Amino acid sequence: MNHIDLNSVWFVLVGVLFTGYAILDGFDLGIGALHLFTSKDEERRVILNAIGPVWDGNEVWLVTGGGALFAAFPEVYATVFSGFYLAFVLLLCALIFRGVAIEFRSKQPMRWWRQMWDISFAVGSILSSLLIGVAIGNMALGIPLDAHGEFAGTFLGLLTPYPLLIGVTTVALFMMHGAIYGVMKTEGELHDKLRGWALNAIIFFVICAAITTMVTLLYVPRMAEALKEHPWLFSIALLNMLSIANIPREFHRGNDWLAFVSSCATMATLMALFGINQYPNLVFSSPNPENSLNIINAASSQKTLGIMLIIACIGVPVVLTYTACIYWIFRGKVKMTRSSY
Repeated sequence: MNHIDLNSVWFVLVGVLFTGYAILDGFDLGIGALHLFTSKDEERRVILNAIGPVWDGNEVWLVTGGGALFAAFPEVYATVFSGFYLAFVLLLCALIFRGVAIEFRSKQPMRWWRQMWDISFAVGSILSSLLIGVAIGNMALGIPLDAHGEFAGTFLGLLTPYPLLIGVTTVALFMMHGAIYGVMKTEGELHDKLRGWALNAIIFFVICAAITTMVTLLYVPRMAEALKEHPWLFSIALLNMLSIANIPREFHRGNDWLAFVSSCATMATLMALFGINQYPNLVFSSPNPENSLNIINAASSQKTLGIMLIIACIGVPVVLTYTACIYWIFRGKVKMTRSSY
């Protein structure tokens, strides 16, 4: 493997794993954010069962991405997880509570019991989405690192306007993604409600995306440098714009599946643009760019990267096959049974 740029390959592979997580768990989190919009117990159960068979499998992509980051770029893993420690603890708590809420909600018939877990599910979903966006926003803006590549800031220093804007945009994106998925999985009155929610979520996301794009170009010009240096990369930005524009177009025509595919393409192209403009940096240091962690100074040995690549070539197709099988088995509209959530 001496002729292969293993560092770049692992940069791409880690990005693909986190993109897979964003696409798959994104609609889980989006449905959770919309969960309290209906007050009917039966409709809330249908919403839970729309993601019931797949939500835990979707979160495996986050674990896999974190494991790949640890194996390939341990310095980045150490810096990010120590610097964002409180944020990651909050994220884990939010993910744990929403998972527990899905499993526990229907264990008891009391109204207060179900409302408690409904709130946990919704709050956990919104908080998880917001924190993921804030983390991405800080990575784009840059975080303070010292000469040893260690985080030199504070938790409150991560909560600046730009990362929070990215956080809100991420919530909007996941809500739109989840609402469209819910439309595909439901029927009847709830289906009609979700179509209305999806339309509002699409408008919300388009507004957030437009604001975020303008703010990024004005205040974080670094995130457009790669496109300026290599004009052909603008094709990815164009694909992103076309994907966003195609979501309301297909949704208005009643092509819910194509609207969902366009939403997936939007997320994939957004992650691609983020990765392209970060490369070769994994953690950009601001205000001292020379302290940034990149694919060279933060990587494992070439032998480790080579062995891990062989394992990934075996494991990733297995995960993809398993994921495809699960979605194929549980395709179609939600049907409530005695064993449903």
